[in-house]
Amino acid sequence: MFNCPHAKKCGGCSYNNIPYEKQLEKKEGRVRGLFAQLPGYKSFKPDRIIATSPYHYRNKVHGVLGFKNSRIISGLYSEDSHHVVSVTDCLIEDEDASAVIAGVAELAGPFKYTAFDEDRGRGFLRHVLVRVAHSDGVKKLLVVIVTALREFPRKNDFVKALTGRFPMIETIIWNYNPKRTSMVLSDNNTVIYGPGYIVDDMLGLRFAISAGSFYQVNHEGAERMYSLARDLAGLTGKERVLDAYCGTGTIGMLMCDKAESVMGVELCESAVRDAVFNKKLNKLKNYRVLCADATKYITGLRGENAFDVVIMDPPRAGSTPAFIDAVVHSG
Repeated sequence: MFNCPHAKKCGGCSYNNIPYEKQLEKKEGRVRGLFAQLPGYKSFKPDRIIATSPYHYRNKVHGVLGFKNSRIISGLYSEDSHHVVSVTDCLIEDEDASAVIAGVAELAGPFKYTAFDEDRGRGFLRHVLVRVAHSDGVKKLLVVIVTALREFPRKNDFVKALTGRFPMIETIIWNYNPKRTSMVLSDNNTVIYGPGYIVDDMLGLRFAISAGSFYQVNHEGAERMYSLARDLAGLTGKERVLDAYCGTGTIGMLMCDKAESVMGVELCESAVRDAVFNKKLNKLKNYRVLCADATKYITGLRGENAFDVVIMDPPRAGSTPAFIDAVVHSG
């Protein structure tokens, strides 16, 4: 176990200063508590799936920019505030991604960029978001630079300096977000270097990751989780599969080789576009994706036995009682 030097100031991680075995006990206790509320599950004990390493796994890293001693720093907001805690060596973040964020802060000085002050609403650089992918054994980074101003002075020179320092960078996106909101990204994206996405290999398929794509932040955990879901589905090649809340299509596409057909349903238009791109990238002929609300879609089937298997990965708020009821009564 490593003791995080930023834990007390940052507040980003609840468990990192607890031994990993104790972390597992706490998580198991929470899961058992949830299942204990259901009939017949009071003695339920979930299996533990232990991570190879609980450190530096996070492939999506967000850094905030701020001022300290007249220089720009990168880090995270301390809990419930706009105070930026300087963090360049987070224990759960991918180390190369963290280095890129620190590099943006270091280069900002020579380019005379200012950090955005959330309380005063002034400044230029707001956030840096880095996403990590591995394709054909090569590590690639996607970098999103979020600014509060519409103009990006010496943009091309800055891109050249950043990519010269970090050759792993595959693409850079400039996101203009002037709104004083907790949302890191706006819809205003401009690709200023590379193709605008990176490609990640997962369980034999390839998935494009763009600035706002939903993609599991723990690659190893995702592969193990998706493999387990695929095994539990028990597909024989004859099943029609519904992938509800499909996002960019990852789980459903990984079942295409074992299913007759897979239908993805997703409400977010940008995620649907990513799913269409991923379908083409993997040349999947038995996959379709529909832009629709999952609950409205499945209740609209009116009990029709359209699918043999339903898989779901709903957003943080969860699914709806109507969706669950429709699945139960679909036959």
